[in-house]
Amino acid sequence: MADELIQLTASDAASLIRQRKLSPLELVDACITQIEAANPNLNAVITTCFERARQEAAAMVISNDEALRPLAGVPVLIKDNQLTEGVATTLGSAIYRDRIPDADAGIVKRLRNAGAIVLGKTNIPEFSIGANTTNPLFGTTCNPFNTNLTCGGSSGGSAVAVAANMAPLASGSDHGGSLRIPASYCGVVGYRASPGVVPNEERTTPSTHYSLQGPITRSVEDVSLMLSVIAERNLGGSRDPMAFPLDASQFRKLEEVDLGSLRVAVSTDLGGLLVSQANQQAFTKRVEQFSRLFKRCDWHDISLADAPAVDWLLRQDVFVTQYFDQASDWPTDMNPNVLATYNTALKTPMADIAAARRQQLELINRCQALFTEYDLLITPGMSVPPFPHEQLYPEIIDGKPVENYMGWLGLTASLTVVGHPVIMVPAGLDEGGLPFGLQIVGPMYADHRLLSAAHHIEQAFQQVDLLRRPMCEAAHT
Repeated sequence: MADELIQLTASDAASLIRQRKLSPLELVDACITQIEAANPNLNAVITTCFERARQEAAAMVISNDEALRPLAGVPVLIKDNQLTEGVATTLGSAIYRDRIPDADAGIVKRLRNAGAIVLGKTNIPEFSIGANTTNPLFGTTCNPFNTNLTCGGSSGGSAVAVAANMAPLASGSDHGGSLRIPASYCGVVGYRASPGVVPNEERTTPSTHYSLQGPITRSVEDVSLMLSVIAERNLGGSRDPMAFPLDASQFRKLEEVDLGSLRVAVSTDLGGLLVSQANQQAFTKRVEQFSRLFKRCDWHDISLADAPAVDWLLRQDVFVTQYFDQASDWPTDMNPNVLATYNTALKTPMADIAAARRQQLELINRCQALFTEYDLLITPGMSVPPFPHEQLYPEIIDGKPVENYMGWLGLTASLTVVGHPVIMVPAGLDEGGLPFGLQIVGPMYADHRLLSAAHHIEQAFQQVDLLRRPMCEAAHT
């Protein structure tokens, strides 16, 4: 019975709780049991608040009013860079080892307001910077399909926990792929919405494609459900200046989409980005399988080859804004990714940043032009398969050197630069038996349409052995 409960989607669990066929405490206890069983080998959950969660679940009476809350009784885990009232928020750094916030971040407040029950915090790289999940405070989070390999990052703890059925929902955040990278490597779904869809009251930069927050789940339907909550506006706290008017409840009902009417563009490398031959071949095999689903499925020569260089400069701009008032106090053994970006930024001429901003606009226009002819763009999720977690990043890909810790992340970082909504969906296992993800990209601000299409694509994938979402052994009690 416990195994059945932890495999429930958030949508199904919420429905059963509303019908009083499942108690919140029963579900919370099942998830806690799974965390206690699976987490010692994975190290995804690094701080817990089990007693508080049990108390909240036991006190939750599913009355008519309670049933209106979309996540009433549904367990959730929170990424450790998002403030949680009464629960340590460390950023994976000894600097914040003892920080116990007295209030929730906006995203956490909205989840709890919707009835979700927080079980604890998930692991990240120090300061949440890097496509790995290791830090000096809590150590390394392992890939649930092979514990010798990386789970990606920076929302790695969240992706691993969801893949291993420790909770049906987890929160994450995304600079250059931090929601999407671990989702791809762990066989789950991660969603980076259009900038401004999910308010981030804690942001330090008024307007940017960086510092976005979002969901990690096991299905597109659950992404939409969680998004309908975390995209709510004006639930206390200061308003994010990027949060444009939006009816978040629309995401609770996905529309019917005829896949046979869609025009889809596909690209293995977005015009020359660094992508291994192994992943290009794996992607091509999948295109051969799913191309028949659509009205058109065309290989496209869109080029975002300049985007990684633009990303490297734009993230420097963001880093200085975010950390200039605290960098002088950092220890010398700080996360090398953070130090490298910040120190490089201090030496970068303003003219270079300005040129990058201008180039960003050209890339945005180029990408928007594609969506005048196509409904979706599909690319591989990652440039390489998961690698040993002792490496912060691969230094060589097919004989080509990787310039810096972002140099192997062109597929995700380039889409950050242009800002389009992107959902990472699982597409089976690669030749090495590891999860392979696909990025499905939609037009700017067409999030509801993108999620609706992705939901139907996901359902079609479940009927094809090569494309079906993989399950890891750790997902069972």
